[in-house]
Amino acid sequence: MEMLKSKAIIIFFMVITAIYVTGCASSRSGQVYSRDHARQVQTVEDGIVESVKEVTIEGTKTPIGTVAGGVVGGVLGSNVGGGSGRKIATVIGALAGAAAGTAAEEGITRKPGLEIIVKKDSGQTIVIVQEADVIFVAGDRVRIIAAPDGTTRVSK
Repeated sequence: MEMLKSKAIIIFFMVITAIYVTGCASSRSGQVYSRDHARQVQTVEDGIVESVKEVTIEGTKTPIGTVAGGVVGGVLGSNVGGGSGRKIATVIGALAGAAAGTAAEEGITRKPGLEIIVKKDSGQTIVIVQEADVIFVAGDRVRIIAAPDGTTRVSK
């Protein structure tokens, strides 16, 4: 019965971690606006895409994955051995779980992106990296949208 309860706790924390990690990840999409950008004046410039390269946008690294992994690892480690061996296994499990939770969070929230080089009509060349949710190719006529906080996106 105790083993079943421990497994239920582990599964519960894994599900909660997955929900938090994926739900808290901010978008780097050219089509997603933050709440702060809504109803804000943004500048628009036109340009032509010179080149596009596929890149990877690293995932988030918040304490959520680390803490959840540490809890799960500690619970798993506490089921090993007895006496002082159990305490050592709990500590080792918590440390290993924390490391695994950190890596898992970063991996789960990692996204494919595009490095888009645009020559603006003004003659200036800029590079913008955003999620790969819209296809751009060299020669595309695009708009560069810039928010007052420096957030910039490429749009067709």
